[in-house]
Amino acid sequence: MTEPFRPADGRPVVWRDGFGTRFAVFVDTEEEFDWNAPFSHDGWSVATTAALPDAHARMAGLGVHSCYLVDYPVATDPAAIDALRAVLAQGDATIGAQLHPWVNPPFDEALSPRSSFAGNLPKALEAAKLDRLTDALTTLEGTRPTVYRAGRYGLGPNTLQLLAARGYALDSSMRARYDYSAQGGPDYRAIANHAFRTGPDGAIVELPLTTVFTGRLRRGGAALYRAAGRIPRGRGILARTGLLHRVALTPEDMPLADVLEAIRVAVGEGTRVLNFAYHSPSLVPGHTPYVRDAADLAAFWAWWDAVLGLLARLGVGAVSSDDILAAAT
Repeated sequence: MTEPFRPADGRPVVWRDGFGTRFAVFVDTEEEFDWNAPFSHDGWSVATTAALPDAHARMAGLGVHSCYLVDYPVATDPAAIDALRAVLAQGDATIGAQLHPWVNPPFDEALSPRSSFAGNLPKALEAAKLDRLTDALTTLEGTRPTVYRAGRYGLGPNTLQLLAARGYALDSSMRARYDYSAQGGPDYRAIANHAFRTGPDGAIVELPLTTVFTGRLRRGGAALYRAAGRIPRGRGILARTGLLHRVALTPEDMPLADVLEAIRVAVGEGTRVLNFAYHSPSLVPGHTPYVRDAADLAAFWAWWDAVLGLLARLGVGAVSSDDILAAAT
C-alpha cells in the first residue's frame, strides 16, 4: 500500500499589526453528482449554480466576503459562468480554483478512489489538469486565480510546487485534524488550525480548514481522538457524552450548538483566521447529503444566522482571500 501524503507545517504566518481575529468563507463551487456512485467523467450537471447570485446577496448582506473555489465543469458551462459573473458584479466575492480530477481533462488516468485525489496523479498529469482549470478561470474572470483547493482535499508531493509556478499564493486544501489515508488520500492529522507558509521558498500561504476539539477532554485532542477510533463506536460515545468532539466549521453535518462552542474554543486558542466552508450544491435541496429538503435548507440558513451573530459578538470580522494575502508575512 502506498504511504499517504503527510504535509509538514511550515513557517507560521505573522499577521500585520491590527489584523485581529477574522473569519473567511470558502465555497466549493462544483457540479452536482451522485455522492454514492463511482467516480465518472460524465453524468453531472451544474444547475445549482443558478442559486449562487441570490445566496451571495444574502451572505454579503450579512457582511460576508465569499471566495468561490470553482471547478472545471462550472468554469466551462455558459450558464454557470453567467451566474458567477453576476456574483462578481455584486462585490464581496473572489474566484479561486478547485480541482476535481475525475471531471477535469485531460483524462489520462484510470478512475479510482485513489486517483480522485489529484495529488496522487503523476506530476505531468496533475500539472496538465491544473493548467486547463487555470486557463478556464482566467477566461472567466479576466485575471489568473491565486487561491486553490484540491477537491477531496487531495494535495500531493508535487502540488505546492505546481501551484507556486502558476502564481497561486493561497491554498486551503489541508483539512486540519482529518485523515484520508484509508481512501488513498493525504493524512492531515498533524496539521493545526494556524496559517503557515509552505511550498517552495514559502511562496504559498496555507490556510487549513478549521477543525476544533471540544468537550471536557479536549486537551487530549488528536491523540485521544485517534485512540478512540480504535474502539468500536468509541468516538461516538465520547461525542455523545460531551467528553470529546471533533468539529469542523461548516453547516454541513455539523450541529449548530457544537459549532458555536468550537468557535469560542478556536478564538480562545488564538486562531487568527477561522476558515468556514460549504459545497455550492447545498444551496438547492436534494443535491448533497447535507441539504435533502426544504427543512434542511432552512436549517442551513439558520445555522449561518446564528454563527455570524456569535462572530459579531466576539468581534471577529470577515476577511477576503485578498486581504489574507495582504496581511500575511
